[in-house]
Amino acid sequence: MTRSLLQHLVGDAEFEALFTDEAEIAAILEFEAALAAAEVEAGLVPEAAAGAIGTVISSFHPDRADLSDGVARDGVVVPALVRQLRAALGEHGAWLHVGATSQDAIDTGLMLRLARAISLIEQRLTSLEDALGQLGERFGALTMMAHTRMQRALPIPVSGKLSAWTEPLARARRTLGLLRPRLLVIQLGGPVGSRAELGERADLVARRLAERLDLGLATPWHTERDPIGEFGAVLSLITGALGKLGADVALLSQNEVATIAIEGGGGSSAMAHKSNPVNAELLVTLARFNAGQLGLLHQALVHEYERSGSAWTLEWLVLPQMVVATGASLRIAAALIGQISFQSDKPQ
Repeated sequence: MTRSLLQHLVGDAEFEALFTDEAEIAAILEFEAALAAAEVEAGLVPEAAAGAIGTVISSFHPDRADLSDGVARDGVVVPALVRQLRAALGEHGAWLHVGATSQDAIDTGLMLRLARAISLIEQRLTSLEDALGQLGERFGALTMMAHTRMQRALPIPVSGKLSAWTEPLARARRTLGLLRPRLLVIQLGGPVGSRAELGERADLVARRLAERLDLGLATPWHTERDPIGEFGAVLSLITGALGKLGADVALLSQNEVATIAIEGGGGSSAMAHKSNPVNAELLVTLARFNAGQLGLLHQALVHEYERSGSAWTLEWLVLPQMVVATGASLRIAAALIGQISFQSDKPQ
């Protein structure tokens, strides 16, 4: 699929790839194969059936038109996908998806993808902190003018400014590490979140499933979305911290201030002399975008009874955009840090 011009500006291909239809279907298939294997170990599914499920899934190419029709009809992709898989499995089809429901497959698939997203975010945060540290080695000893309430105040070392940019990012990275074990867990509840369909082997199946997918073990959480809400808050804090960095760079690079010089700024179609702080501005944009999206994500915490279609669908709309915006913000911040240099303060 061709990426839009806007995606090239405020998107990130590496993160976008985690939220394509192909990525979601692959994660659901990974869940189904692992579930069948876990149920063999629990004595619920014949070994031959689980083997057939794994083999079929490894080379399965779904009928995309049928999946599209299924989503429009059922509200989720899993019923149509399971029907296609069962048809491909023939006599073994009855052993697919035993004791599970659509939400188990979709939520666990989401956690598999978020595990990759969090690893990428942590890597980029670490790299960005290192880049800021290198900037400090070059310019930290210089003096710059602080501004309070948009007015010149008193001189401060550049190292102080860099610390104000770095520390929130380090805190967010540590928070992500603490959130990981609570967020990245399997979903296995069955139709109403009781696991009743798996009988006395339910906990064993869940444990084996978690081990196979390298996710944490959890009781069913169909309506308990607070870890996802907390994850969204951390994303907004990351982009907010980078928005602060961007705002500072844009202001400090103004001709009238000239504390920061930006190499390779954006050009103007009408004024050849201009070098616009595009990357700095984008960080502000993405910070405000995620702050707005966070309120919508927290609206998706409100589920009716034991499962909700409306709240769940809202989460699908919002969370991927927030993850991509965070990835883009980290990418853009890294580029910006590579562009800037601090100038010695000149009294005015």
